[in-house]
Amino acid sequence: MQVILVQNVGNLGKLGDTVNVKSGYARNFLLPQGIARMATPENVKEVEAQRAELERVEHEKYDNARTRLEQLDGRAVKIQARVGSEGKLFGSVSAGDIADALSADGVAVEKREIDMPEGPLREVGEYQVGVHVYSDMNATVTVTVEAEA
Repeated sequence: MQVILVQNVGNLGKLGDTVNVKSGYARNFLLPQGIARMATPENVKEVEAQRAELERVEHEKYDNARTRLEQLDGRAVKIQARVGSEGKLFGSVSAGDIADALSADGVAVEKREIDMPEGPLREVGEYQVGVHVYSDMNATVTVTVEAEA
């Protein structure tokens, strides 16, 4: 299925590109999210006419993401959790906990932006956690899990 992109999409294309995608991906994600439109001649003309405005909006998003990247990269947060006698947590520290700690520290982060490939943190210690800020921007945050007093 051919669609025309209204936003930059990592690993797919840039604004205004006409790309071939699977119909399910287009129907269930790209079209409902407003990321793409069907590649009909009318839509292609409309996107080309709106291209300057769409590029301005995309540039604003990119600038905001660059600012957030500078604020996040290298930042360190401490999270206190209940700990057993062997240094293992009662429960775990999840992406939501890290997002809440970063938001409380002054940078708004959603839990879906936190990248934890090994899963939740289950022991006391210092961890490097990724934050996906924009399609090609990733920050690294140091999370220190400490025992509650």
